[in-house]
Amino acid sequence: MAATCWSLPDALCRFPALDNGTLREVRKTVDGGFRDLVRNYSDWIDAATAPLQVFLNTLERTFTSTPWLIVLIVLLVLVWASSRSMKIVGGTAIAMVLIGWMGLWEDTMVTLAMVSVCTILAVILGLPIGIIAARSDRMQRLVNPVLDVMQTLPSFVYLIPVVVIFGIGKVPGVIAVVIYAVPPMIRLTNLGIRMVDSEVLEAAEAFGSSPRQKLWNVQLPLALPALMTGVNQTIMMSLSMVVIASMVGVGGLGKNVLQAINNQFFTMGFLNGFALVAIAIVFDRASQAFGHRLQKHREVRHD
Repeated sequence: MAATCWSLPDALCRFPALDNGTLREVRKTVDGGFRDLVRNYSDWIDAATAPLQVFLNTLERTFTSTPWLIVLIVLLVLVWASSRSMKIVGGTAIAMVLIGWMGLWEDTMVTLAMVSVCTILAVILGLPIGIIAARSDRMQRLVNPVLDVMQTLPSFVYLIPVVVIFGIGKVPGVIAVVIYAVPPMIRLTNLGIRMVDSEVLEAAEAFGSSPRQKLWNVQLPLALPALMTGVNQTIMMSLSMVVIASMVGVGGLGKNVLQAINNQFFTMGFLNGFALVAIAIVFDRASQAFGHRLQKHREVRHD
């Protein structure tokens, strides 16, 4: 008969973990040192995040203070310019009119401003890191574990260090969203550049192209579908993080969804969720259509 745990020595039944007193002291030391570091450099942190705060507030004011008809027309023009599809334009118009009819226009504009800023930052950060990782195996080995952690770590965990360092407000929410949304941009940029045919690169070298010329004239254009997929996924993940980011002071639709969850308001949560889904579908269809158009344009020029 197999021995049960309670009949074995205690050392074999329980993992030799730290005792509660030691573990408590370790936590106090780490947390206290972290808080002291943030307190000592708070002025520098505020100065570093001030431009981001100004940019986000300016974009948010622009979206919310501009008459809704002008915003709608500009949005439809941008969707048409990227997709050249009347179906997508018509769907966008219907979705935005329904959002305004439900009284969610201003909150939607706040969310659009935040997602726009987060996407811009994620692309600015992710594109060069992905390019460096694609051109250096050592860099890729360093980046991949970090990306694995960023993509598997629960999104709520991002908020803990962000709030400790930056406090409560819009900037901490933006930073948490960017951390959550940037990995697809890095991975897909790296993958797209590495998948460029080696024969094409050899031909470029035979014509005397420098490494920079190969990157800008050969690798990035051929990796364009992967890059656009990265942008698409970054937008989608930014929108999916909106509700969680509302826990640290970000307004918009995410704040309404959080309030609906806390107060069990089914209708309020459903309507705001519908607005988020509508925005996600619009961004998804427009960005995918834009990527397909660019790829076809380059194929025609190549032929």
